[in-house]
Amino acid sequence: MNDDIREAVMSLKRERIVSAAVDLFYQHGFGHTTLDQVAELMGMTKPFIYAHFSSKTELLAAICAQGISVSLQAINRALASEGSSRDRLQAFANDFMLAVLESQKHIAIYTREEKNLTSADRETIQNMRREFDRKLTGLLDQGVANGEFAVDETALAALAIGGIASWASVWYRPGGRLPAQDIARRMAGMMVAITQVDNPAERTARHSRKEETTP
Repeated sequence: MNDDIREAVMSLKRERIVSAAVDLFYQHGFGHTTLDQVAELMGMTKPFIYAHFSSKTELLAAICAQGISVSLQAINRALASEGSSRDRLQAFANDFMLAVLESQKHIAIYTREEKNLTSADRETIQNMRREFDRKLTGLLDQGVANGEFAVDETALAALAIGGIASWASVWYRPGGRLPAQDIARRMAGMMVAITQVDNPAERTARHSRKEETTP
């Protein structure tokens, strides 16, 4: 087995462990879940888990980091894309919101169980969050500089946008009235609205709808 195949197999095994742990940590909590239960859910033994994670706390760190990394991936994709600041913010907000919904359990676990991380793991993940905030603030700053956004405190606006999306991990329920894609689109609109941007095309459409409904 060459190194690439071996690494892929190891990655798949880690993903299986993380997936099982996510379900149990989310349902029962970190403190009320044992590695024996994780192994049992997988149909494996505990030594299988120890071959990939040295402890339950290390497994928790992997789950929490994965939940935060989707935020960084979303902002990185937006910053690497073409278009205006508004276009990139709109694409980011939708991408970010959908990623949060898809990683709901990971983010909820991080919110609840951060206190159980080691100080080193907590600092690593907080650095990821700070990087996300810094990059989003930079995108907002750029939009303000070129006249697309009207925001007095871009750092505060970045925190507000992140908070809107992160809170969805608490209230979102898969299989609800609206599909995840629809929720992401609607919530993305609310996040972009924080910048007080007014798209001329949207303004014209609103005016047309108003005229149609006027007696």
